[in-house]
Amino acid sequence: MKTLEAQAQVISSEDLLKHWQGHRALTRRIIEIFPEKDFFEFSIGGMRPFAKLVDELLAIGVPGLKGIVNKEIEAFSEKESEKLIFKAQYLEKWDEATAQIDKYWEQLSIENFSETFNLFGQYEFPVIQNILYFIDNEVHHRGQAYVYLRALNIEPPFFWER
Repeated sequence: MKTLEAQAQVISSEDLLKHWQGHRALTRRIIEIFPEKDFFEFSIGGMRPFAKLVDELLAIGVPGLKGIVNKEIEAFSEKESEKLIFKAQYLEKWDEATAQIDKYWEQLSIENFSETFNLFGQYEFPVIQNILYFIDNEVHHRGQAYVYLRALNIEPPFFWER
């Protein structure tokens, strides 16, 4: 049986944070290049506009990590983003969230990653799986934004430029 210590050698906590923050930096670049009007209105095939997808990302990352660190289960809510009406406000919130992720990450111990946590009172999994969900969900929604940008004849940044 492998110990937690041996498992942690696959990727360190610091490298996982760097990986996540790399994705966040790329998503921020996508937000930046989106035309203002299209950020809020453009959609294809019934998918939500990118602003709504970013609302979800903002409602997951920091609130989820904060819940994990403080061991507080709070329901998922996108209410905070209802106040955002300009793309610049989203970029500001994104930057604030980036700093908060770093702050909460510092409070995680290696042992926390294997603990079970009921994320938003809905998803009871080990913390590492919840964190990987945060990253996977962002990549998924950023992929939708790439489709939108291409449909708008805007060249998105390369996905590997994190």
